[in-house]
Amino acid sequence: MTLLIINIKELLQVRNSKILKVSGKEMSILPSIKNAFLLIKDDIIADFGSMSELKNMNVDETIDATGKIILPTWCDSHTHIVYAGNRELEFVDRINGLTYEEIANRGGGIINSAKTLQNTSEDDLYEQSAKRIKEVIKLGTGALEIKSGYGLSVASELKMLRVIKRIKKDFPIAIKSTFLGAHAVPLEFKNNKQGYIDLIINDMLPKISSEKLADFIDVFCEKGYFSIEDTEQILEAGNKYGLTPKIHVNQFNAFGGIALGVKYNALSVDHLEVLNDEDITALKNSSSMPVALPSCSYFLSIPYTPARKLIDAGLPFALATDYNPGSTPSGNMNFVLSTACIKMKVTPEEAINAATINGAYAMGISDDYGSITIGKKANLIITKEIPSYYYLPYAFGDNHIDKVIINGKLINY
Repeated sequence: MTLLIINIKELLQVRNSKILKVSGKEMSILPSIKNAFLLIKDDIIADFGSMSELKNMNVDETIDATGKIILPTWCDSHTHIVYAGNRELEFVDRINGLTYEEIANRGGGIINSAKTLQNTSEDDLYEQSAKRIKEVIKLGTGALEIKSGYGLSVASELKMLRVIKRIKKDFPIAIKSTFLGAHAVPLEFKNNKQGYIDLIINDMLPKISSEKLADFIDVFCEKGYFSIEDTEQILEAGNKYGLTPKIHVNQFNAFGGIALGVKYNALSVDHLEVLNDEDITALKNSSSMPVALPSCSYFLSIPYTPARKLIDAGLPFALATDYNPGSTPSGNMNFVLSTACIKMKVTPEEAINAATINGAYAMGISDDYGSITIGKKANLIITKEIPSYYYLPYAFGDNHIDKVIINGKLINY
């Protein structure tokens, strides 16, 4: 199957070599070709260039993209999209003055979601989650990381991970699975956190490994959740089972979690709403990708990740949704892009790099995703007719996507 797209107003994120990420000042550079064509063979980008370079060829299908922009699909490297129910009442509690921590302390938050999920069948959980997957694909997401962490028991964590495995099988986008059993301490272990950590290490991890249910392991390293010492125990155990570390860190406090993530070669360190100079120094000497979650900051009214500080230090960063029922009930990467530009003062070029190639890096898939490169997967967003790519973050309330192509095929959900 060959698909030729012609008269592309501008083809964005064009890379002639398979770069893995961009950092610092490089993030302001977004290579593009105006009045371009793109050739897809099966599920792979086969060729691209200026329309003046296009030679006659026989293809199975042609799309005329006059007035439209094409870019790689979004790579959302941090989601909790597999969950049950919602937490809309807590949303109202926050409006009435309760903080995220206060809600959690009275049995809300993650514990609330865990209780709902534990009482939801695997098939029901799959159906709820599959609906969200279809929605985010329509919004341009072509690669997705999905975490467990709303089970908080052996049976329910496995249930979540099995649902993620089913989603991997049933949907065409790239999906990575993350075990986040250390998301919160369940109520029955309230006075015995070490007992729960032992359950994660001795009961959950062996079963997850035997069924090959996870690619990564993650920990919510935060005051009131899991300490540096707790996190180190869990990451060490994950290493023994070949799970690549990720880490929720510096959402509310900075107390050495980033340095710990770097020590264990975490693929990404996520949240980073609070950053100090020691954190920046640790990241400079690492291969870990800082990941910002601006729609979480928007929803909770907490500080935004200081992206300019990261860029000025020569570091990369990625953007992701944090799609979850409590702090970000949205998987819309287009809104993430706009919020990053509006609230974090990153440029459209920096934001697009963060949401494509750097997002792919934060999932370990930038060899095949995240840029317009010959040999990479043909996962593309075709916009509606818009003035320029600046319009994508500028007109934040509109849907600018005309078509989504995944693995060389038009998606019709």
